[in-house]
Amino acid sequence: MITGSRHRPIRLAAWLLSLLLIISFVVAVAFGSTAITLSELIAALMGEPLPGYKAEIIRSLRLPRALLAAGTGAVLAMSGAFLQGLFRNPLADPSLIGVTAGASVGASLAIFFGSASLGVLGGLSLVSLGAFTGGLLTVWLVYRVATTVNGTSVATMLLMGIAATSLAVSFIGLLEFFADNEMLRRMSLWRMGALDAANYARAVIILAVLTALLASMPWLTKALNTLLLGESQARHLGVDVERVKTRIIVLVAAGVGLSVALAGSIAFVGLVVPHMVRLWVGPDHRKLLPLTALGGACLLLIADTISRVIVAPTELPVGLVTAIVGAPFFIVLLYQRRGGLR
Repeated sequence: MITGSRHRPIRLAAWLLSLLLIISFVVAVAFGSTAITLSELIAALMGEPLPGYKAEIIRSLRLPRALLAAGTGAVLAMSGAFLQGLFRNPLADPSLIGVTAGASVGASLAIFFGSASLGVLGGLSLVSLGAFTGGLLTVWLVYRVATTVNGTSVATMLLMGIAATSLAVSFIGLLEFFADNEMLRRMSLWRMGALDAANYARAVIILAVLTALLASMPWLTKALNTLLLGESQARHLGVDVERVKTRIIVLVAAGVGLSVALAGSIAFVGLVVPHMVRLWVGPDHRKLLPLTALGGACLLLIADTISRVIVAPTELPVGLVTAIVGAPFFIVLLYQRRGGLR
């Protein structure tokens, strides 16, 4: 039960993160190599003409990119919160079940065999489709090995995730050994994460996944709160633990697999955002999950804006920026929690 004193930081967090999301979204659309004022931004969104190509830049490039960034950040952060609740470990990360490594193998295979010459399918490049397929197959393998007639072992799933990741790293290294310079560059950039291929089709896909994650909350938050007491206690309290595990694994595999397929491998968001929000508002998943989604969306929007403007007109990989921006803040937050800073 949430006490009255706990309601205040939750409401404050909801207001601040909602305000930060609006500001970071507007800044993401307005800032870039081409300067756009707030009045020009409003005019473009109202469908009015603007001098030069500013209206096209806003409608065709920056708006879908901001939507994709916000959706991807929210999905990665929520997936991390789901897994941290399932494993009852604040250090759990979507990559622990092998989905990111599997997606990297799928994307590297597509690049190695020349997917660029084969075009796109349904608005997605074949590299994206290869990444999504690789992520799902890896999670399926991890889940099958960890599941017996007695149920799914979380410990076995973690160990299988580590083994699958190690195998994937070795396989990617083998592909890189035989790849030419252009393939090597494309593989490296993909693994650093990028949102430069954003379009409305990709934004709609990731927002649909985010909607599915949010819609699952009424069925999963109570079970996740009960699981904090331990699996045995949760079973005694009437929770179908195996069904909860299966649903969470399927949701996380689909969410992270599509996120990696659409935006490359973006580390840090799924690990740290849920942890930071939990330090702020507590472990109740009814509040933690939606606030984590807001935090993840804000972080990736800010990181993507920085990646586009700091070395304009070129761009830094957004995965590098999320770590550079977020890691020091996370370290300071942990240090303050220990009472190290006064």
